[in-house]
Amino acid sequence: MSLTIKLHDCHLNLLNNNHLGISKPKTKVPNLKLKFRTKPIYHSDPLLSVVYNSTMHASSARPPQSAVIKSSLIDPDGGALVDLVVPESQRAAKALEAEALPKVRLTKIDLEWVHVISEGWASPLRGFMREDQYLQSLHFNSLRIEDGSFVNMSLPIVLAIDDETKERIGSSNNVGLVGPGGDLVGVLSSIEIYKHNKEERIARTWGSTAPGLPYVEEVITPAGNWLIGGDLEVLDRVKYNDGLDHYRLSPRQLRKEFDRRQADAVFAFQLRNPVHNGHALLMNDTRRRLLDMGYKNPILLLHPLGGFTKPDDVPLDVRMEQHSKVLEDGVLDPETTIVGIFPSPMHYAGPTEVQWHAKARINAGANFYIVGRDPAGMGHPTENRDLYDPDHGKKVLSMAPGLEKLNILPFRVAAYDTVEKKMAFFDPSRAKDFLFISGTKMRAYAKSGENPPDGFMCPSGWKVLVNYYKSLQTEEASQQQAVLST
Repeated sequence: MSLTIKLHDCHLNLLNNNHLGISKPKTKVPNLKLKFRTKPIYHSDPLLSVVYNSTMHASSARPPQSAVIKSSLIDPDGGALVDLVVPESQRAAKALEAEALPKVRLTKIDLEWVHVISEGWASPLRGFMREDQYLQSLHFNSLRIEDGSFVNMSLPIVLAIDDETKERIGSSNNVGLVGPGGDLVGVLSSIEIYKHNKEERIARTWGSTAPGLPYVEEVITPAGNWLIGGDLEVLDRVKYNDGLDHYRLSPRQLRKEFDRRQADAVFAFQLRNPVHNGHALLMNDTRRRLLDMGYKNPILLLHPLGGFTKPDDVPLDVRMEQHSKVLEDGVLDPETTIVGIFPSPMHYAGPTEVQWHAKARINAGANFYIVGRDPAGMGHPTENRDLYDPDHGKKVLSMAPGLEKLNILPFRVAAYDTVEKKMAFFDPSRAKDFLFISGTKMRAYAKSGENPPDGFMCPSGWKVLVNYYKSLQTEEASQQQAVLST
């Protein structure tokens, strides 16, 4: 016999500030298998789907002592990870097939999406979206899968082509994909070509059609007027040969590493900026809270975004060098931290995009996701304000369809405590003692060579940033001198 009960207000907050609320019934019902589902919880509570069996064990909460710890902490969307790389024994034949097909040339950012799709970050998606998938993503932020359930898919993952390419494809059912360097990348089969309504795509993804949106300017505005979808097969794993490929762990590789480390919880933190001590405080505090819940070995997935970013963001290679210094200096514990690169391009689409960031980490095996102020947001490109409400990202994650199995961890605001001389959680009762150092302010410090307050960032990590901005200034001076000389 089974009974499903929806929990609304019955929450046992195991941690301070409701950061990791777990719901348990107050009374036991003998001989019944009960499934409890939480109502969406807003702003400061995680959205948890807690399941109890007849022994009243909470599968989302304290792990049983006898449990075998595997990477199945959280199932990938659709139940199985997608891997679209052609087996080595079949690659020669597939390359011959691709060579004979009409070709679609990929941009650098198109190739980043090939990388994302082929490794299963977008599971269960198996290629660039056909029109029905595109419309579901654009209008519902989710896809209905074969069993009738929904998975989150808040960003359209599409491939644009121009009129000339469409004409060249003609009636062919399959096309070969060619990388920016002219190399064969793979095959898109059983294709569908449909209209690329750019204005609708931009308005629904960003909630704005203001000029100056970075991804729009870089990718969508110059793109063709058609979208082509189909099933993707990739001839070999995407490599960038930039000295950072060893950081680009696929979802399958990450799950194996979580197994190797015997993780009983994995909490993911995405960022596109250098790690300062406020970030570290947050990540270390999250691990402490998970330990307080009863987990024995929570593992941090420090997962910087590695695809397209806007020009004024710190480049990936500099960020990765800075992250390594944070680990070397012991600000984060290397034994309980995995650093990997998330290959997705950045949209800066706020609450819409943060759902994609969370969904992708489900496929990588993370069952907790940290979200903070204005995730995936940016300043309005033409007005002096934020493009999105800073609190909407975490609110949307608590309600987003398809993310119910992921525990959302909104974090407390950290700032520089001028009394304690360190980064600390903001205390409103003594607000005057705290200094907020924005990313813009941090970059201004680094550009000028001025040191931030002691305790803001580990010294070796800060030196990486200062050296980067010095090299930029030297390069700019050289270019200016060359212009004057001519």
